[in-house]
Amino acid sequence: MSRQQAYFCATAGAAMWGFLGLFVQALYAEGFTPWQTVAVRAIFSAGLITAYLAIRHPHLLKIHIKDLPYFIGTGIISIVFFNWCYFTVMDEASLSLAVVLLYTGPLFVTLLSRLLFKEWLTRRKIISLFLTLTGCAFTVGLLPSFDTSISAFVILAGLGSGFFYALYSIFGKYVSRRYSSMTITAYSFICASAFMIPAGGLIGQAGKLADPAVLLYGFGLAFVPTVLGYILYTSGLTYIESSRASILTTIEPVVAILLGVTVFGDTLNSWQVLGIILVLASIFVISERRKSSSAQAEAGA
Repeated sequence: MSRQQAYFCATAGAAMWGFLGLFVQALYAEGFTPWQTVAVRAIFSAGLITAYLAIRHPHLLKIHIKDLPYFIGTGIISIVFFNWCYFTVMDEASLSLAVVLLYTGPLFVTLLSRLLFKEWLTRRKIISLFLTLTGCAFTVGLLPSFDTSISAFVILAGLGSGFFYALYSIFGKYVSRRYSSMTITAYSFICASAFMIPAGGLIGQAGKLADPAVLLYGFGLAFVPTVLGYILYTSGLTYIESSRASILTTIEPVVAILLGVTVFGDTLNSWQVLGIILVLASIFVISERRKSSSAQAEAGA
C-alpha cells in the first residue's frame, strides 16, 4: 500500500465513524431506545467482526482466559456504557452535541493515565485539557454567559460518554502488548454482546428485529461505522505514524456535525462553533507533541 492509499484508508475509516448517527436515528425512528440500540450495535458488530476474523485471520481469535477480565472492561464497562451515554445525548439533545462531548475522552485518558500509570502532565497536555474544557463549555452554553437550555442530565451523559470511552484505552493498555488491536476490538464486542443479549431488552422487540428495514439498519450500524471503519483505519495506520493518524480522526466529528446540521437540522450558534473548533484544536495539540517526540527519537536513532 502506498503512502497516499494509507492516508486515504485512515481518513475514510475515521469518516465512517461519523456516520454512526444515521443508523442510530433510524433505529430510534423504529421505536428502539438508546439502551436497545446499544444492544443492536454490540450483538451485530460482534457477529460481523468474529466472522471476519474466523475467515481471514483465525489466529487473532486466540486469547488467554486470564486476560478475559480486561476484555470485560473494554467491552462491558467501556463500550456498553460509552455507547449508552453517547446514544442518550443523541436522543435527548442532538448528534452535534453528542459527538463534541464524546471528544472529552482524551481529557479523561490524560487524567486517568496520570493517576494509574504516573504519566507526566506536560505543558501540551495541560493546554489540550484547557482547550477541551473551554470548548465543551462553549458548546453546551456554559460560556460565555452561563445561559444553557441543555439539562444537567444531558451534560452528565455527554461527559459520561467521554469518560467510558477513555476507559477503553485504559483497560486496553494492559493487554495491548499481547494482542493485536483487532483482537482487542473483537473480544470487546464479544463481551459486550454477551452482556447485552440478556440485558439489552431486545427479547420484547423480536417482531421488530424481523423487519427487513430494522435488520438493514442493524447491519448498517455494525458494518459501516464499526467494522468497515475500523478495518480501513487500522489498515492505513499500519503505514503511517500514529500521531498523524490520530489527527486524521478529527474527520469523525466533522462528518457527524455536518450530518447533524444538514440531515437532522441541528442548529449551532457562533459560540458553539467556537467550542467545536477548540475541542478539535486540543486533539492537534496532543498529536503534535507525539509527532515531535517520534521525530526526536528517529533523529537520535
